[in-house]
Amino acid sequence: MPNPAFVHLRLHSEFSITDGIVRIDEAVARAAADGMPALAITDLANVFGMVKFYKAARAAGVKPIVGCDVWIANESERDKPHRLLLLTQSRAGYLRLSELLTRAWLENQYRGRAELRKAWFGEGTEGLIALSGAMQGDVAAALLQDHREPAKRLAMEWARLFPGRFYLELQRAGAPQAESYIEAAVRLAGSCSLPVVATHPVQFLKPEDFTAHEARVCIAEGQVLGDKRRPRPFTPESYFLSQAEMATRFADLPEALANSVEIARRCNLALELGKPKLPVFPTPPGVSREEYLRQAGAAACRE
Repeated sequence: MPNPAFVHLRLHSEFSITDGIVRIDEAVARAAADGMPALAITDLANVFGMVKFYKAARAAGVKPIVGCDVWIANESERDKPHRLLLLTQSRAGYLRLSELLTRAWLENQYRGRAELRKAWFGEGTEGLIALSGAMQGDVAAALLQDHREPAKRLAMEWARLFPGRFYLELQRAGAPQAESYIEAAVRLAGSCSLPVVATHPVQFLKPEDFTAHEARVCIAEGQVLGDKRRPRPFTPESYFLSQAEMATRFADLPEALANSVEIARRCNLALELGKPKLPVFPTPPGVSREEYLRQAGAAACRE
């Protein structure tokens, strides 16, 4: 497609463990068949599928975009964390994302979630693009309560942390209050001079996969599929929409579609595969790694 209308920037593959059943090869094939020039993988709090996805996408002629859907700690209500979508533009961005995820898993787990703290982004965001998390982000939480000034403050804080790299994220995936949120977010974007981008929460490939996806979520959360009282955060619309379907859904917001393509152009992570990447361990001055390893091994044996 010479002029792509849309690129999927949000996709939870089977590597999301708890809430995705998309097989990477099938997702890449679907993107290629639809003429998408690029595709992102944004698994929840991990990049386990990165190498497999990168190889599959390159082989299919689809530009791979590596990102992550992350939890942001909500200090005032820890049981209700917010979300943010991070996309890597470069190697520097990938390394920063890796640092953030590692720190979250090691230092800030809460009820099994690896949560990032907003303050950590003040230490650097080079090479990362941030999307606001749609209706699961902190900006949306304020907008949906009609707290316009706090929403504006939060949006401008993110914009300062990601200068020229922060987008208000819009979705039409069947969630309650989606149109109210979009109306408020577009108004906020205009008042703050921030760009908007359309995304779609791809959790499974085809509409008929919804029940299988719900079963996986129930297994992960210890719920029973037939329980009418269980939480239902996902909708049957969270499948891999085509460019034409997305263009129809966002016909009133063409700039939001165009920005998905623009973001894809801005993301240019190149991975060097096939070569061992061992960490560089520090050693005392004048002592080689080999000698230090021998010394450490001998010391351990004596103990």
